[in-house]
Amino acid sequence: MLWYEMTGKENDVVVSSRVRLARNLADYPFGGRLNEPSALEIIEKVRGVFDGASGYSFTQFNMLSDTSRRAEADRHKVSPEFAAKKTPTALIESDEKQIYIMVLEEDHLRIQSIKPGASLSEAYAAALEADRMIDGKLRIAYDEKLGYLTHCPTNLGTGMRASVMLFLPAITATRGIRSLQDQLGKIGLTIRGMSGEGSSGDGCLYQVSNQITLGTTEEEIITKLEKICENIAEKERELRRKYFSDEKFNDKAMRAYGTMLYAILMDSVEMTKLYSDVRLAAALGMIDGLNVNVLDKMLICGMPGVLTEENENINTPTDRDRERANMIRRVLSGNAGA
Repeated sequence: MLWYEMTGKENDVVVSSRVRLARNLADYPFGGRLNEPSALEIIEKVRGVFDGASGYSFTQFNMLSDTSRRAEADRHKVSPEFAAKKTPTALIESDEKQIYIMVLEEDHLRIQSIKPGASLSEAYAAALEADRMIDGKLRIAYDEKLGYLTHCPTNLGTGMRASVMLFLPAITATRGIRSLQDQLGKIGLTIRGMSGEGSSGDGCLYQVSNQITLGTTEEEIITKLEKICENIAEKERELRRKYFSDEKFNDKAMRAYGTMLYAILMDSVEMTKLYSDVRLAAALGMIDGLNVNVLDKMLICGMPGVLTEENENINTPTDRDRERANMIRRVLSGNAGA
């Protein structure tokens, strides 16, 4: 199952946890210096590691349609940059293990694990298992002083970026994101929007991740991030109880819920905005029977790439907005108040 189809721990605030490991094969140049024959060699070598391994599949990613590549980025299996590449790329994945290995993104390998809710340690364990499979059969670029050698110097050392996706409507509404950003920066962490660097906090969704990869260990990064995100979650819950448990917010949330249930057309911007109010109401128990995971799945399935890939009858933006409204209605129809 995909991460957004599962129920995670602390999911009133914590949407998902991700660990990404950057690795490069020794004896091959990085990035733009890599020619096509060498790129294809790397793909075949990595494919060979997972041939016959239980639960893993291989896709020559650059051969997929534009829609399918975008859909995989919308599902957070791959980065938008990887999805946009036209040069040889591959995806090795296991939905069972929630492992997605991008071959020839910025680095030769980006080993990524995404788990639902507060599951950072579990995501790290899954990524590490895949990393060890690769390390056991291929020679990885590594230096005793610098650690793993990577395309970007900011990934030197562990090569690890760990992140937690947090739903922070109360901190957002009380204008606390800038202060939180400043505080996190002082301790080597950063906060970004749902789509990573350069993105805004659409839907009040934010990624908190480590900035420092050199001079620390993977375990230290995980422990630090888990603790900080636990503290942020408690602050978010405190503000929710203080500012969002009254009749005025309940009315606003139920109006948003009604719009989701009965709209004929809905674009992705409106869906994301309504998602925020309805998810907060569901987390506070204001909508009987509505689980926040239902809304997380709805948000992913309503993204343009996923929606277009899964519906052959979409030919225009209006078709897409109509099908999005239909999908939302289907997803929510089994809940109280539908």
